[in-house]
Amino acid sequence: MSEKFEFGGEIAWEPTQDHIEKAHLTAFMRQHNIPDFETLMKRSIEDVSWFTDALLQYLKIEFYKPYSAVADFSRGIQWPKWCVDGQMNIVHNCVDKRIGTPEESKPAFIWESEEGNSGEMSYGELYRQVNQAANALRELGLGKGDAIGIYMPMVPEIVVALLAIAKIGGVILPLFSGYGVSAVVTRLVDADAKALFTADGVFRRGKAVDMKSVADQAAEQTPTLAHMIVVNRTGLEINMREGRDHWWHEIIPRQSEKAETEITDAEDLLMIIYTSGTTGRPKGAVHTHCGFPIKAAQDMAFGTDLHPGEILYWMSDMGWMMGPWLVFGALVLGGTFFIYDGAPDFPGPDRLWDMVARHKVTTLGISPTLVRALIPKGNQHFEKHDLSSLRFFASTGEPWNPDPWMWLFEKVGKGKTPIINYSGGTEISGGIVMGNPILPLKACAFSAPTPGIAADVVDEKGNSVSDQVGELVIRTPWIGMTRGFWKDPERYIETYWSQWKDVWVHGDFAAKDSDGLWYILGRSDDTIKVAGKRLGPAEVESILVEHPQVIEAAAIGVPDPVKGSAVVVFCVLAVDADPNDNLRDELRAMVATAMGKPLAPKEILFVSDLPKTRNAKVMRRMIRSAYLGLDLGDTSSLVNAETIEEIRGMG
Repeated sequence: MSEKFEFGGEIAWEPTQDHIEKAHLTAFMRQHNIPDFETLMKRSIEDVSWFTDALLQYLKIEFYKPYSAVADFSRGIQWPKWCVDGQMNIVHNCVDKRIGTPEESKPAFIWESEEGNSGEMSYGELYRQVNQAANALRELGLGKGDAIGIYMPMVPEIVVALLAIAKIGGVILPLFSGYGVSAVVTRLVDADAKALFTADGVFRRGKAVDMKSVADQAAEQTPTLAHMIVVNRTGLEINMREGRDHWWHEIIPRQSEKAETEITDAEDLLMIIYTSGTTGRPKGAVHTHCGFPIKAAQDMAFGTDLHPGEILYWMSDMGWMMGPWLVFGALVLGGTFFIYDGAPDFPGPDRLWDMVARHKVTTLGISPTLVRALIPKGNQHFEKHDLSSLRFFASTGEPWNPDPWMWLFEKVGKGKTPIINYSGGTEISGGIVMGNPILPLKACAFSAPTPGIAADVVDEKGNSVSDQVGELVIRTPWIGMTRGFWKDPERYIETYWSQWKDVWVHGDFAAKDSDGLWYILGRSDDTIKVAGKRLGPAEVESILVEHPQVIEAAAIGVPDPVKGSAVVVFCVLAVDADPNDNLRDELRAMVATAMGKPLAPKEILFVSDLPKTRNAKVMRRMIRSAYLGLDLGDTSSLVNAETIEEIRGMG
């Protein structure tokens, strides 16, 4: 990226009067006599306590004991305490309070499996099943403060398990269903897990894949783990260890459908979600009952605008932040969410669109990576389905390129369905910046920071900049912020608060354009500086994926004795492409023409795939480390670790 930022473009979507009138944002602003979004942003970051209190009331969060103060900043903004002296359990606000009201019979969530089974669970049914699961956990001697892992496919039981752990005051430990043994062990041991929910296996592209043996090996290496509850998902033959292992269908349905919800302090530990860093062991982001779920519901309300009677499907595993975000956010809002256990293009490329049409999904959260993969399959796959239920697309995980964004917006959405771009992180409990239904959008852009987030873009000296690439920072605390890293407060401070006093440095490369729209251009440690000029990987990649034979691209910086850094690009080609030097020269010329010869790639390499996490984030840092023969750090979040070896062989 050159120092002057020119990534923007023309306005692609303007909100209709219907969008504006229906929006949660509009209702919230009218409640408080706020004339426009700009005024809301200003007030929300200048008076954090007012905004947080107003948000809790808007979301109708019920407390067993009211808080005496919204926040206590006496330990500094790095360590605030929220909802001081308050008592609440998030499960009461998700499920319990619906019982005896008209909401009890409404669908809480809809599910579908790869092999074609589907169903829905009402708030009343969810309440009763969560109670049974909570009673089963208590029967096993589990209770408040006990960490319980969830290592399961996206089946209905996973929602019940998540809420049952919270109901008894336990600590939810979400684990990606594709993890190997060492990744599961690291997290279970770090959290002193007492129990684990798992399944015999999972179906992927029509084949049953074993999960229980991984859980068994992990359990053997976790001294604190005493119990395992197993869902019979695939019918695979597995070993069940007497005294430790319990079939879900044997221990849970026989329990009473009545169970008390543990009265927890608002700041009691709810969940530890692990997120990989560039080096060292995974970081356990600590979240509380009044933290993560409140921020999730806020962003779902003000960004994707979910209302009761609407259905949100965000493609994610429960082991990533967006899984619990989906469950807590939708249930707090009294809406409906959708989960799918399977591959989104199986048995055919139209599976995703078919599910949207059949279940009348109103908001679809989809990754840029999946969109890029679907484009070559052809437009006929979405054209044959009625997608008129969709009000919004949404996306997170990685930066967009303009061409895939425009394909989704113009072709699939017919230029009418906005793409609510969303970026933040596990430690944020949601978004720093986000689209919304009342502000215009450009391709690849974010409308603004989310209310309550004092986001800024700064240069290398910490000064605010516009129309220029810089570090994404946050200047005030917010209720969803992590309460630190589990057992590692020093690492939390070092990671986020050590660069400038009282400023959260997120580690993303961002920019604001002259129209006030925001852009995230990759991790700041992905930034490439060629002969003193900053280069964002997304800009190079956007140029290359315009070529019809390039499906995906990832740009990294490598040491150069003259320029400081040179650009090396890894491209995934279309099936019919010929990976020869002529194509390399053609691609290099495209970048040179668009960016100038000094920024042309030093090398263009063709690979079968790019290393990605489950939520489709391309791991450029790992690409760079593999190519240069450096320490990879924690690779457990990758779904395709074999790509690393391919890249390592090219260095």
